[in-house]
Amino acid sequence: MRTIEWKNGAVKTVDQTRLPTRTVYLEMTSCDEVAHAIKTLQVRGAPLLGAAAAYGLALTAYHSKAKSRKQLVEELETSAKVLRETRPTAVNLFWAIERVMKKALEKEDVADAVRAVVEEAEKIAEEDVEVNRRIGKHGATLIEDGDTVLTHCNAGSLATVDYGTALAVLRTAWEDGKKIKVIATETRPLLQGARLTAYELHRDGIPVTLITDSMVGYVLARGFVQKVIVGADRIVRDAVVNKIGTYSVAVLAHEHKAPFYVAAPKSTFDVKRLAKDVVIEERSMSEVVKFGDVQIAPAGVPALNPAFDITPMKYVAGIICEEGVLSPAAFQKLSAS
Repeated sequence: MRTIEWKNGAVKTVDQTRLPTRTVYLEMTSCDEVAHAIKTLQVRGAPLLGAAAAYGLALTAYHSKAKSRKQLVEELETSAKVLRETRPTAVNLFWAIERVMKKALEKEDVADAVRAVVEEAEKIAEEDVEVNRRIGKHGATLIEDGDTVLTHCNAGSLATVDYGTALAVLRTAWEDGKKIKVIATETRPLLQGARLTAYELHRDGIPVTLITDSMVGYVLARGFVQKVIVGADRIVRDAVVNKIGTYSVAVLAHEHKAPFYVAAPKSTFDVKRLAKDVVIEERSMSEVVKFGDVQIAPAGVPALNPAFDITPMKYVAGIICEEGVLSPAAFQKLSAS
C-alpha cells in the first residue's frame, strides 16, 4: 500500500486520522499544507515524515515563481524552517530536508535546481520502499515458524512510503510461509496500534490480537510472546527513541527473556548524539483527557503527554536495518567511526 506519492505538482497521501473506518486521501499543493498534515498527525511515522518533508520542499520548488537561484533558495529555506518546527523528535524529517537542500544548492540555474529538488524527493521516496523490503528480508530470519510477536504503535506501510519497518519483518516472515501471530498494543493516547497496526495486519490476513498497553506484562509473563519488534523515530549512540510506552515494553521483555528488536532504516540513525541530547515532543493535554471528542477526565485536571520515550541500548537485542541485523555493540562501533 503506497502511503504517499507525487502527482504532477501535488502530493497525495492517506489521512491517517480517518482510519480505520474511512480511507480518505489528502491532495496537497503547498509546503504549508504538508506541514499542517505532519503537525496534526494526518501524516506520521518516522520514514514517512522524511518523504513528506522532501515532498514539501518539492512543492515549494515546483510552484515557485523565483527568477533567480538566490530567490528560490530563500523560499526553500523558509519552507525548511516551517517543516523543521512541526515535530522535533523524528530525525528522518531533518535528514530529508538537509539532503534536498544540498541538491538545491548544487545547481546554479533555477530550472535545474527545481528539477533537482523534485527528483531528490522522488528518490528519497523510492529508496524508502527498497530499504523497507531489505529490512523485512533481514528481520524475517529472526522469526521462527509459530512465533507470536508483540509490536507497539505503528511501524507499518502507513508509517513509511510502503511496506513498513517492524511490520515489514512480519510481512516478510508471513510471505515466507511462517505461521506467525501478532499481538498489537493499542498505543494510547492516539491508538495508532488499534487504528493502524491492527488495520494493516487484518487487511493482509496476518493473525493479530489487540491488547491495551497495560496488558504487556501479562502476555509476556504468561509466555504468549516469543519476540518483540518495534520501529524507531531516532536511534542515538546509547538509546532508541520511539513512541511513548516503548521503554516499558522493552523492560518487561527483558524481564521475561523475550528478545526486543528495533527495525529502522539508517536514516533514523543519529550517531552524533546521546539520549540526553534528544528533544522529546510534548503534545496537547487534550489527547489524554479526551477520547476523541469525549471528555474522560474531570475538567481542570492537567495531563502529561510526551509523544516519545527513551529505551537504553542495554534492553535491545538487535537493530534491524537495510544492511542487516546490528548488535548494540556493532551499532556503537558504527557510531564511533
